[in-house]
Amino acid sequence: FGIPFQEGLNLRDYPTLQSVIDFVRKMRPDLGEAKVEVQEAPSETQSSQTVASPSPIQTIGALEDADRIPRRVPVPVLRPPIDFCKPTGVTIGADSRIVVMLDRGGVGQKLVEKLQKRGATVLTLEPGVATDALDSQLKTWLSEGKIQGVFWLPALDVEPPIEEMTAEEWREHNRVRVKNLYTTMRALYDSVSGPNTFLVSATRLGGLHGYGPVPAVAPLGGAVVGFTKAYNMEQALREGGKGVTVKAVDFEASRKTVEPAEQLIAEALFDPGVVEVGYFEGQRYAVSLEEQPARDGAPGMALGKDTVFVVTGAAGGITSAITVDLAAHSGGVFYLLDLVQAPARDDKYVTLFRQGRETLKQALIAEAKAAGEKATPKQIDDRILAIERQEAALRAIEAVEAAGGTAHYYSLDLRDGDKVAAVIEEIRQRHGKIDVLLHAGGLLLDRTLPNKEPNQFALVYDVKADGFFNLLKAARGMPIGATVSFSSVAGRFGNNGQTDYSAANDLLCKITSSMRTWRPQTRGIAIDWTAWGQIGMASRGSVQQILESLGVDMLPPEAGVPTIRRELTYGGARGEVVVAGRLGAWLDEKDPTGGLDVDKLNAWLAARERPLLMVGAVKSYRLYGGLEVETTLDPKVQPFLFDHAPDEGTPWLPGVMATEALAQTATVAAPGYRVASVEHEEMLGAFKFFRMEPRTLHLSATVKPAGGGELLARVTLRSVTKPAKEGLPVQVKEHFIADVRLTTAPAEKPTLPFTPPAAESLPITAQEIYKTFFHGPAYQVIERAGVDGEKCIALMAHSLPADAEPAHAASLMAPRLVELCFQAAALWHTHVKQAMAFPLGFEKVIAYRQPEEGEGRRLYCIGATPNDGERFDATVVDEAGNVFVTLTGYRTVGRPA
Repeated sequence: FGIPFQEGLNLRDYPTLQSVIDFVRKMRPDLGEAKVEVQEAPSETQSSQTVASPSPIQTIGALEDADRIPRRVPVPVLRPPIDFCKPTGVTIGADSRIVVMLDRGGVGQKLVEKLQKRGATVLTLEPGVATDALDSQLKTWLSEGKIQGVFWLPALDVEPPIEEMTAEEWREHNRVRVKNLYTTMRALYDSVSGPNTFLVSATRLGGLHGYGPVPAVAPLGGAVVGFTKAYNMEQALREGGKGVTVKAVDFEASRKTVEPAEQLIAEALFDPGVVEVGYFEGQRYAVSLEEQPARDGAPGMALGKDTVFVVTGAAGGITSAITVDLAAHSGGVFYLLDLVQAPARDDKYVTLFRQGRETLKQALIAEAKAAGEKATPKQIDDRILAIERQEAALRAIEAVEAAGGTAHYYSLDLRDGDKVAAVIEEIRQRHGKIDVLLHAGGLLLDRTLPNKEPNQFALVYDVKADGFFNLLKAARGMPIGATVSFSSVAGRFGNNGQTDYSAANDLLCKITSSMRTWRPQTRGIAIDWTAWGQIGMASRGSVQQILESLGVDMLPPEAGVPTIRRELTYGGARGEVVVAGRLGAWLDEKDPTGGLDVDKLNAWLAARERPLLMVGAVKSYRLYGGLEVETTLDPKVQPFLFDHAPDEGTPWLPGVMATEALAQTATVAAPGYRVASVEHEEMLGAFKFFRMEPRTLHLSATVKPAGGGELLARVTLRSVTKPAKEGLPVQVKEHFIADVRLTTAPAEKPTLPFTPPAAESLPITAQEIYKTFFHGPAYQVIERAGVDGEKCIALMAHSLPADAEPAHAASLMAPRLVELCFQAAALWHTHVKQAMAFPLGFEKVIAYRQPEEGEGRRLYCIGATPNDGERFDATVVDEAGNVFVTLTGYRTVGRPA
């Protein structure tokens, strides 16, 4: 309420709610009465009511509750080259009859040629074909024999910018891309089902499906992807329907035709591990999820009385609760849009509903009996649902009013572009801006494709799709602070019986992505909600039990309701966000190895002239988890283990060899790339080899595009320990995590001016050092050193014994040179702090040259700490000034010497 702090105020003097209210009125006599305007339609006369005593605002949940639910963001992740993937089970040959819906850019024509060369019968369709003619043609072809698969290409054509399309053009582009796809797959539902059948759709979203650094180029392709994912889920759940290959393949904006045609065929034939796949900068990508916090360091939106909200679907139970939350924390101006008419304040049915659902039900039954009518239970339930939406609309209005804000309510159909435009024009004239456009309008009519009539598909799809188009089109040229679209996990993963809902939701997500290009000042946000508990459509009936059996959590309202406010106020994040707890079967891998042919990849590794010692056996390349490797090391065999035992008789995996393992794993995840640097490494706990017994490293790498042709791999090294007693859980512990930057650019070979120090300036000898240090011969890397103030210079020992078996194993990060840096830092600590310094992590390490490139020249570590040991920076150079390694931001933890 903006009341200044009062000195000497005691809470005990205000023991009742009334006394608090009286205090507020005394301090803020200017508040007066709240005002609400209830409006039926923009073209009609607007009526207003003054309400002296609005209902108290009852919000649900707090920001802390929202933060307790995982916040996952879709991200592009690297897939293995198609040559390293398993076959899908699809074969294309003389027995194949394949439908190709052409594009207008020539990819389809090349695809037809290549399919015909394989002996297939190709049945082509023009992208603008009338829907009725399409349905008739498909049925004719089916009568002549089974159709094996479909290549769907119209979304390869880039549509005009959204704000420049007319409503008729918008609907036609959607008809050509997704509604004709619905018609096609409904007709072919039983034919394109089971093993050796396929649906492969193609889009021009930019190669990364609109995620990562590249906004969606042609966002209408999102509807095609959403439909494709739902078709995959629907067919997978059919009895005996498993085995159909379904993919949505995304491409960069390009005029190429031959290469995309070849890639579409390859995707039909190989990699059963993914549905969404794309081609970007010469690499294959899929879409995975990554947990990210909402706070991103950017300033968030401040919500207040001047904040203008536009809310569609305002009479929905969930949307109404969110409106209440936003109103309570802003007191702003709300334009509430819904098909439902706003009820009168004294509506008797709303009053009965607020007394309880059962109270209303009995009243409706009694009313029907009194009128001599026989109302069925369904009729009663439908009436209750309608009244419930009216109550939700009124509740939203009352919440705005109680917060001191203004509510404008419009009853309209979002598909009616003229009525939507009239509302937006009124906002333009009154405010000249929209701060938050919350598009929550939508409905569900769940049916599998054979049972989903065209008018049902169109209704579900158009309310969301046309509604968002009409809003954005009408607001052209007007500032919009943020758009928040209500999507769904059905849009992210697809869902059974929801091809229309999934298509529309994924379309909203891709439009949101594309806004980075054509509305850069607007924060586009799309929320993929899971099913809500207690409120909303999914809270009734047996939905909760079904989801629990699938391992899917319902979303608690106290977490879901404040999520929108969190996304708006915590920072500047934009894009698609999945708000859900456990996601159960949606996160199940489609293939046990993630689609990877592990034997082929392991054979490729075994054929290396210099083996990657830290990469043992590749186990899988998972969509959710990336490349997985298991490497078993024997401390009786490896010098880097038996010569590195800080605890008597118990070797630890050296941090430098963990770094080497992370780097090697990253290069296997991205063949053809080399390591540019290892960054932000966290050393979370020692990996110990107890009783000198072999132990297995569990390594995983997820690789994302980093821009400029580089990749960034997030690599983790874990231990997996079986419990001593049966029935106890397996213990999984993370020991090392780092980002490995990968590039195809030539390696740099820097030099710097360097004069080797005189021997007398390095008075600390190896004999003295290794009386204190625990390292064995292979790791006694310092011959002599000197500590001077904040600096330490160490001469590397000459002719060290091999540190690995076999000795010719590959080295990517020059581990013993990095060890030289680590030990120089430890030596500084022992001399200045009287404590041994054990590694905690570092900001970055770069290996420019390997030790053998020194050609016999002596190597020196030049190290310094600019902040009294909090971090250590070091460079390894040879006598000629050639730089071998740079280490920055090395952090340690002291252990008494």
